[in-house]
Amino acid sequence: MAQPELTAEELSALVRRVFQPRDADRSLALIVDLPDHVVPDNERWRARRELATAWAEALASARPAHGLDVRLYWYRNARSNNADLPERAWKHEGSAPVSADELNDLQAEPLRQVLTAHELVLAPTEFSATAPLKMLARELGFRAATMPGFGPPMVPALRLDYTEINRRVRLLKALLDRAAFAELTFVVDGSDARSLRLDLRHRTAHASGGLFPEPGTAGNLPSGEAYIVPYEGERPGDPSASAGVLPVQLGDEVVEYRIEGNRAVEVLSTGPVSRREADHLTREPAYGNIAELGLGVLDDFGIEPIGEVLLDEKLGLHIAFGRSEHFGGQVGPKQFSRPEAVVHQDRVYVPAIQPRVVPARVDLHRADGLKLKLMRDGRYVIDFEVDE
Repeated sequence: MAQPELTAEELSALVRRVFQPRDADRSLALIVDLPDHVVPDNERWRARRELATAWAEALASARPAHGLDVRLYWYRNARSNNADLPERAWKHEGSAPVSADELNDLQAEPLRQVLTAHELVLAPTEFSATAPLKMLARELGFRAATMPGFGPPMVPALRLDYTEINRRVRLLKALLDRAAFAELTFVVDGSDARSLRLDLRHRTAHASGGLFPEPGTAGNLPSGEAYIVPYEGERPGDPSASAGVLPVQLGDEVVEYRIEGNRAVEVLSTGPVSRREADHLTREPAYGNIAELGLGVLDDFGIEPIGEVLLDEKLGLHIAFGRSEHFGGQVGPKQFSRPEAVVHQDRVYVPAIQPRVVPARVDLHRADGLKLKLMRDGRYVIDFEVDE
């Protein structure tokens, strides 16, 4: 069985493979969020900070293997996944801090300054920093691998053949780029069917294959997905045609969202979770935006879900609610009521996570009328051995 820890040699090889450092690349920053009096600590978060500290020390000791100066920084947590990051960060000194509240604000540095000073960034965080780092990478020119919720169970996914994974997700990206819409049929509890059409016009898909060689790019690690933001209807006189019913199993309950104009506008189901979701939509209409259609591939590489979205979404079909502008959409922090409400929330359709809901059919339709059968009963039916 593979060891859950990465050696200094493996970490160096990972950095070289993921970022493909250039001669001009001089430094790598690990940035990690901290709990505080608003968001308390938990065991996995504490273990992740210890892991990040060990990685920073191992990478610093292995400098001859990768040629980079390595530094570790802490920042106060952003309160929710993909919310904008705080303005300041602390350089690591001594042991890992327990809370952001124990650090001296006068010793903090502007986070933008930290990111500008480092060409490469690793972000093993509690709350996902993918959206803000995507936006900041485009502006400041660094490249980043974001690792929200990372823990030892994900280590095997870092040892995969990302050259092959990248090839597969690029093939899926090409299929999404050619599609005018996606037709999805979900079966709930083995019989009841729900249908959803996602409008894919006016959009370009993205390939996240775990490789970030180009400045100004950021994405997840582990990775292995192609994804696209459905058209949100921003063009005058051209509304989004995304519509239908999207079922999502949350805990033991299946919540059914009515989608109209690429927004969840109503909850059709009943139950305590359904009422909670309906209230969320009322308070934060931007949460109802269908922000992503994602197609993960890691299931074919023997990876199993572990209860962390970072990895689980890369296994197969997933659909996200909320923030989309970091993927090329129109919904960003300004559409939410406050910074803490900003969210990009993925819902992953694999049996271990949503056993009551099965994506029975997923088809891609081109503008010329050609239909491609993409998935049946949650499994791809396309030939990944063909060229793009």
